[in-house]
Amino acid sequence: MNMLQSMKMAWKSIAGAKVRSLLTMLGIIIGVSSVITLVSVGQGTTSQITAQLEGLGTDLLTVTIMGRGNTTSLSFEEAMNLSTLEGVKAVSPVISGSVTAKKGTTNDTLSIEGIAPSYEEVQDFHVQEGRYIVDLDNEFRMKVALIGTEAATTFFGTDQPVGQTIQLNGSSFKIVGLLESKGSSLTGSNDNKLLIPISTAERFLRSPGVRSVTVQAQDTSQMDAVKASLEATLDKKFLNADNSYSIFNSQEMLDTLNSTTQMLSLALGGIAGISLLVGGIGIMNIMLVSVSERTREIGIRKAIGAKQRDILMQFMVESTALSGFGGLVGIGLGYGASGLIGHYSALSTTVSISIVAIAFGFSLFIGVIFGMIPARKAAKLRPIYALRTD
Repeated sequence: MNMLQSMKMAWKSIAGAKVRSLLTMLGIIIGVSSVITLVSVGQGTTSQITAQLEGLGTDLLTVTIMGRGNTTSLSFEEAMNLSTLEGVKAVSPVISGSVTAKKGTTNDTLSIEGIAPSYEEVQDFHVQEGRYIVDLDNEFRMKVALIGTEAATTFFGTDQPVGQTIQLNGSSFKIVGLLESKGSSLTGSNDNKLLIPISTAERFLRSPGVRSVTVQAQDTSQMDAVKASLEATLDKKFLNADNSYSIFNSQEMLDTLNSTTQMLSLALGGIAGISLLVGGIGIMNIMLVSVSERTREIGIRKAIGAKQRDILMQFMVESTALSGFGGLVGIGLGYGASGLIGHYSALSTTVSISIVAIAFGFSLFIGVIFGMIPARKAAKLRPIYALRTD
């Protein structure tokens, strides 16, 4: 008996008991769809967070000073002098806060950052209209501001914001530039904020000293050396005081995240894979029942010349077909579930072809392994015994 005949007989047997076959495949269907869905959620979320971290820049180090006031923070000059360290390309000191902004009858609370001109290149944050903050603005503490696109829409609607004024905590600031849209990052919305000269922010926000500096390395391979130089300089400044500063390396965070999410994806896939094993046990049970029900048929086939390998092939093909059909249905449900989750929730999903192939291949493997026992039982039946069975 060739493979084609075995497949025809397996299909006839499956089609002859549709409900039982569907219930038998249910464990495989649930297992394959669960593996695809859970892993796609894990990988999609990982990709989303990774993109946000990479958006912060993998060649950037963020120095955060924990103290307050002149003695426990850096002055603007000291922050800018960090650019002279070996391997440092540029530095961008920032003073952050929040203000109540008003224009006409519109009021809102906005985040505000005092910046130096280097902020544009270090943070890769440019203007689409108007000009950027320049050194003269910092030198004379000018009350000028750059406005994000979301904030511009809130206060000026469709009007051109550049050249207009806005009230910040009761003081008038002139809008000199409209920032490009940057969307959201791990630190919040980049479009709903204002940028002003750092010298103006220091006085306006009553925040003496710089407590946040972004340092850009000349090359990502120099990140460790630059970090060591920063630590030596800051230890000297703060006399090795504990918890006086912290240095955030986005590349280290990215590596840790990738390692963690890979383990999480494996754990999710493993949990979902348990249902595949349950489905395999279900296939074995049903095939054993099928062997018992078809004992007389097996005896007749052996009596007219069927060999053990023919009987073995028939039942192996049948169990593999059940797991294969279940795997295909599971793939369809997995894709559908992933699409629905990505569309109707805040979670991001990414279906990996390799995971789909692994899940389907494992379902076929389950069918072969768990179909082996009933197939061998059927193949070893003695024709005389089988023919005597009612």
